[in-house]
Amino acid sequence: MRWGRAMTIERKLALQAWIFLALPVLFFCLIRFYPALESFGIAFSEWNLLSPPKYVGLANFNRMVGDPVFWIAFRNTFLYLAIGTPLSLLLAFLVAYHLDQVRFAHGLIRACYFIPHLTSAVAMAWVWRWFYQPPPVGLFNNLLNAGGLDTQPFLRSTTQALPAVLAPAIWAGLGFQIVLFMAGLRAIPSSYYEAARIDGAGRWMVLREITIPLLRPTIVFLVVISSIGFLRIFDTVYNMTDNGAGGPLNSSKPLVLYIYESAFRSYQMGYAAAQTIVFFLILLAVSLIQLRLMRTR
Repeated sequence: MRWGRAMTIERKLALQAWIFLALPVLFFCLIRFYPALESFGIAFSEWNLLSPPKYVGLANFNRMVGDPVFWIAFRNTFLYLAIGTPLSLLLAFLVAYHLDQVRFAHGLIRACYFIPHLTSAVAMAWVWRWFYQPPPVGLFNNLLNAGGLDTQPFLRSTTQALPAVLAPAIWAGLGFQIVLFMAGLRAIPSSYYEAARIDGAGRWMVLREITIPLLRPTIVFLVVISSIGFLRIFDTVYNMTDNGAGGPLNSSKPLVLYIYESAFRSYQMGYAAAQTIVFFLILLAVSLIQLRLMRTR
């Protein structure tokens, strides 16, 4: 009792805060940080979950350099990033910019755009997989045939599989980006636009000189979050390709899926951990580079 009375209000508030934070901190330490640190040790060993880990030094990393499938997955991952991030942000901004000017049924339209973000990724992937099927099952091919165009292989093509998988991934994340862009647009003071109209500034000049510069914090956040999301793409590819293999011929296989296959299909935990470390370094480098570029601009 004396100890409790001797504590100041600030210390009591700080103690209460740490008590409430104890469980989340413990969760992150045991579920997040400990496995991440453990993977660094596993990456230098050979382990199939049945026998004890065997130290092999840099063998897993040397194998990675000469693994053609790893480099295909590496290339696909950056294709998802390079195509998906700018395209999704451009579409989200265009929708949010025009939706912000709509007054009738604004909430309903915004909800319609946001619903895909709340939809289960597995259910969404299987619906889009049905869309891509050959006729008379697939919706897209039926529309193409109705317009007099040839049937397209989509998921069965080495050149079309990656864009076909990327399309629903962009569509699913569009609602989240639109909501954040709209929040950023609503945060811009209307006095700026009124002053621009008085000075005779056109719509394009207002967009270039006022709207986009003041949306910079929102754009920086969405660029980083979207880039991480496309680099970590997994569930869409896994559910839309046959046997979750990212085919055909690994044409749509991202790095996360290859790590999953190495760990839980081939039981090469050391090789999977080595790929995980490389993937973590890629995520870190991409995020830091983007933050630096966006801030300097």
